[in-house]
Amino acid sequence: MSKTAFQALVAQVTSSISGLPVESSLRAVLDAKFPPDGKVFKEIEAACHKAVAEGWMCEREHGGIRYGRVIEASDALDGFSVDVVHMTDVVGPHHRHPAGEIDMIMPISPDARFDNAPRGWLVYGPDSAHRPTVSGGAALVLYLLPGGQIDFTRAK
Repeated sequence: MSKTAFQALVAQVTSSISGLPVESSLRAVLDAKFPPDGKVFKEIEAACHKAVAEGWMCEREHGGIRYGRVIEASDALDGFSVDVVHMTDVVGPHHRHPAGEIDMIMPISPDARFDNAPRGWLVYGPDSAHRPTVSGGAALVLYLLPGGQIDFTRAK
């Protein structure tokens, strides 16, 4: 799995949502176009697992979280960046999403949930903030960030 091939897979998603507001209603659009049991979702998920095994995805580790920015924000991805994390029963660092965040949740453990959401999509709107939390086992989470924007903050 090359980064170029991975980018082409993710571009199927970003090109279909380009120009749509990053807000909670986008989740329904993503669920309809790219359902968790659908071909594209499964292809991206398999590519993530392969890239992690190859060592070029989730290559960093801090506080029990493996992570990494896979692709910087670019026109090829309609202005989105791509980050992927591997988390197991852990609460991550508090951060804010200046322009929103789109999460693709890929449980590794059958009961794993991300921010209490199961396999599938989760969308946070602009200026939202949270401490990303995986419970019930291990999961990979792919983050699409408009403009690559993320601000690590202290929880309030």
